[in-house]
Amino acid sequence: MDTRTRQTETVTRSREVERLVAGVATSDGAGVKLTRVLTQPLQRRLDPFLMLDAFGSDSRDDYIGGFPDHPHRGFETITYMLAGRMRHRDSFGHEGLLHDGGVQWMVAGRGLIHSELPEQEDGRMEGFQLWLNLPAADKLTEPWYRDIPSAEVPETVTAEGVKVRVIAGESHGVAGAVQRPVTEPLYLDLHLPAGSNFSQQIPAGHNAFLYVYQGDLAVGRTQERVGEKRMAILANDKDADGLTLSACHDARAILIAGKPLNEPIVQYGPFVMNTREQIEQTLRDYRDGLFGGY
Repeated sequence: MDTRTRQTETVTRSREVERLVAGVATSDGAGVKLTRVLTQPLQRRLDPFLMLDAFGSDSRDDYIGGFPDHPHRGFETITYMLAGRMRHRDSFGHEGLLHDGGVQWMVAGRGLIHSELPEQEDGRMEGFQLWLNLPAADKLTEPWYRDIPSAEVPETVTAEGVKVRVIAGESHGVAGAVQRPVTEPLYLDLHLPAGSNFSQQIPAGHNAFLYVYQGDLAVGRTQERVGEKRMAILANDKDADGLTLSACHDARAILIAGKPLNEPIVQYGPFVMNTREQIEQTLRDYRDGLFGGY
C-alpha cells in the first residue's frame, strides 16, 4: 500500500449528473438484506456494468445467512468489503477470506458454483458487489479468482488530502490492483475531507457513475448535490475529459467507469450471455454438472 501524494489530474470540463438513482431495497442469497443500486433496466445505459449491490448492517439477522452455493456464467464479480468477514469457496477449488478493506475479484467465465458465507456472528457487515460483463469472445473463458487484501490495494493521497483507493484502473499516476484490457474498468474508493476537491480523468466514451455511501458531494460546474446512498449516473459529454467533485463535509464514495461493449445482453438470473440460445445451453450445462464440483 502506497499513500504518498502523487501527480494531480487536470480536468478541463467535468461530466455533470444525468440522473440520480436511489436503488431498490431487496434481499438475496439466504435472506441477506441489501440495496440494488444498479438494476437490470440500467444495464444498457451503464454498459459494461450489470449490477451494483450495496449492503450494510449491524444486525446479524440481515446478513448471517450469506450466499450459499449458487452458479454464475458469463461475467465478473467484484466484491469490496468495507467491514466484516466473508468466506468464499467455489467449485474450481478457490477459497479465500474477504475482510475489512479487501477485494475479491472473480471471473465466472464458462461457469462455476460458489458460496459467500459470513465468518462472524455479530458486528457490522458492509460493502459492495459489482457485476462487470465479459465480452462475447471471453464468455466461456476459464474461471479465475483473486483475493486482494486491504494492504495490497494501492492508495494515494492528493494535495487536498483526498485518499484514493485504486481497486482498478489508474488514478493520479497510481495503477490499480486489477487491470482488465477490454472493458478498462476504473474503480475508486474516495475519502474526501471537508472542504476538499477532487478531479479524475475519464475517457469521454466510457460510461460512469458515482455512489456516495457517506456524506454528500457536489458534482461538476453545476455543483449538483449527490446525497448519501444515492447513485449519480454521469452524463456522456463528448467534450468532458473527466469528473470534478467538491465536499462541504467529510464524504466517501465509489467512482466507477468502463468502456462499453455494445453487445447484446441476455440475462437469466445468475447467467449473462449474448443470446437466448446461449442461455438455454447454459441451463443444460448446469443441469449436466459442467460447472465443476466440490
